[in-house]
Amino acid sequence: MTALWLSRARLRRDTAAVGSLARLLVPDGAGPRTAAAHRLVWALFADAPERTRDFLWREEAPGRFMALSARPPTPMPGLFDVEAKPFEPVLAAGDRLAFSLRANAVVSHGTGPGVRGTRHDVVMDALHALPAGERAGARLGAVEGAGRAWLARQGAAHGFAPADGVAVDGYETVRIPRDPGVRDRRAEALRFGQLDFTGLLTVSDPVRFLAAVTSGFGRARAFGCGLMLIRRA
Repeated sequence: MTALWLSRARLRRDTAAVGSLARLLVPDGAGPRTAAAHRLVWALFADAPERTRDFLWREEAPGRFMALSARPPTPMPGLFDVEAKPFEPVLAAGDRLAFSLRANAVVSHGTGPGVRGTRHDVVMDALHALPAGERAGARLGAVEGAGRAWLARQGAAHGFAPADGVAVDGYETVRIPRDPGVRDRRAEALRFGQLDFTGLLTVSDPVRFLAAVTSGFGRARAFGCGLMLIRRA
């Protein structure tokens, strides 16, 4: 596995410059805050104009972030307090880990051999199969059932098995506002669902598992989804 860094970054609130921009840096509402966080975290890794995204991140709390990256973040002492350490887990088959994951979990419905399927949010996909009048009452069950089924599929594909009783909660639909710099008024806002998973897992294939942890799980990784945090159970 290539060298990786696990970082914790906290937006400083004790400087006049950051304090005066607080409403812009950490706006109200999940969508605007995620859009602002997307730009803030990029600033930690934008040390060259040609950089492409080589990190995963998630918001721990407003103005507080975790990131897993191929290089340490750029110091920004006037804006962030940052702690970074090498990410060097040594795992073996059978190891049991506690984990936390925020993911945009999707399912793909194909239209034929060789045709790329259309992706759907797993919760909305499960609810869509029900009569409209039953969907509100079935929402919690859909979150847990569709979420755990998706996680089990991820485990089968990526070398781990989630334990029974994994908590699936925090389902939220995030709407990222349309970039005001885009002139095409037909451009739509980005919308995606995110689920929070916490629990235990057992590693079956350490190489495949760590490769997946490095690349991330699910979609919307640029907007704070996909980073799995792990520790020894």
